[in-house]
Amino acid sequence: MSDSTSNSPDQKTGEETKAGNYFIANYPPFSFWNEKDLPCVESLLNSPSPGKAPLGLYYHIPFCRKRCHFCYFRVYTDKNSADVRRYLDATMKEFEAYANSPYLAGRKPKFVYFGGGTPSYLSAQQLTELTDRMKAILPWDEAEEVTFECEPGTLTEKKVQAIRDFGVTRLSLGIENFSDHVLETNGRAHRSGEVFRAFQWAKDAGIENINVDLIAGMLEETDENWSECIERVVELAPDCVTIYQMEVPYNTTIYQTMKEEGKLSAPVADWPTKRRWVTEAFSRLESAGYSVTSTCTAVKNPQRTKFLYRDQLWGGADMIALGVASFGHLGGIHYQNLTHFEDYCSTIEGGESVLRRALLTTEDERFIREFILQWKLGKIRPRYFLEKFGISLQERYGEILKDWKEQGILNMEGEEWTLSREALLRVDSLLDQFFLPQHQDARYV
Repeated sequence: MSDSTSNSPDQKTGEETKAGNYFIANYPPFSFWNEKDLPCVESLLNSPSPGKAPLGLYYHIPFCRKRCHFCYFRVYTDKNSADVRRYLDATMKEFEAYANSPYLAGRKPKFVYFGGGTPSYLSAQQLTELTDRMKAILPWDEAEEVTFECEPGTLTEKKVQAIRDFGVTRLSLGIENFSDHVLETNGRAHRSGEVFRAFQWAKDAGIENINVDLIAGMLEETDENWSECIERVVELAPDCVTIYQMEVPYNTTIYQTMKEEGKLSAPVADWPTKRRWVTEAFSRLESAGYSVTSTCTAVKNPQRTKFLYRDQLWGGADMIALGVASFGHLGGIHYQNLTHFEDYCSTIEGGESVLRRALLTTEDERFIREFILQWKLGKIRPRYFLEKFGISLQERYGEILKDWKEQGILNMEGEEWTLSREALLRVDSLLDQFFLPQHQDARYV
């Protein structure tokens, strides 16, 4: 990928940061998921033979110390210990139902992901007991990756050791910024001193892959602050660095403030600035020996440091989703669980399904899903799609590819086609060109 630093605006995002979701996480768009396809999930789970795709597991822990002003996930800051216990018990009932189904019989997860919320909100004892119960239901001794998200201020040395002991191979620290003022302004619960302490505990525990998250475009971030953050990351030298460009979805407190004040643009950096900051960060990380491996990640050693959860999911893997509001994918069917705590827990306790919406995809939609998501890696292997789906990218998308090549954002030489750095950092705004007509201009969420 080239080091072009062009920040030309695009039709999708423009320049100012306005409310809404811009980054593509799945296909077809979530707005097409529905209730009528829900029976398809049960039918698949009761199919006479097990599935053959790699299997993953996503476990949602929705508890947090505080709700960040930019957060749009389903999280809770008001739950007591009895609520937490009730939730963990409910998720285990959900998990048992999946594990006992014919479609999943005899299969073991290749990857496990604990997301949030804040997985590290739970105590060391709660985490150990939870994972022991999970392994008894569906062993993960064949898992090649177990990822665990952490808020630095919730970690203790004992908790990090427990996380290592129950099998975590990839620890992700939600640092976001190293300025206490920026962290406080954005509603983060932790402070910078806790970051360095947590990182050292993870290193001392021997976690094999430590990732740190940053966000470009937080409230009151500046050029100087951003440069300082990148230097702190280079000094820490984590295995992987993930940098997100700030969105302002509608269900964030930032948007609520915008709405009350009658503002259309969010009080955060515009898109050209965010892309410039990520470009600068990637260039600095490359000078420190890192390799850029996707629209938002740089890794120290691409041969050793992988992100199996992302790569398998973008390659069509099955994934069981556990917990409130979780998203899953089984046998070409997308689905999401009920999105409110009480509904989720009481429905499981009543022995009913907690699925809220689903979508049975076509073979063509599955092809497009993999195709557009893999562009976010900055490269595409045409032979992969020809062998798996029988589709020639050149024949299907010749005009679009020609246009990208003429713009200088696509190199089509060799076995891999690669995007320029400038295109990579705004690739989500380009991908709807590949959507089927009925999905064009649809609400993505």
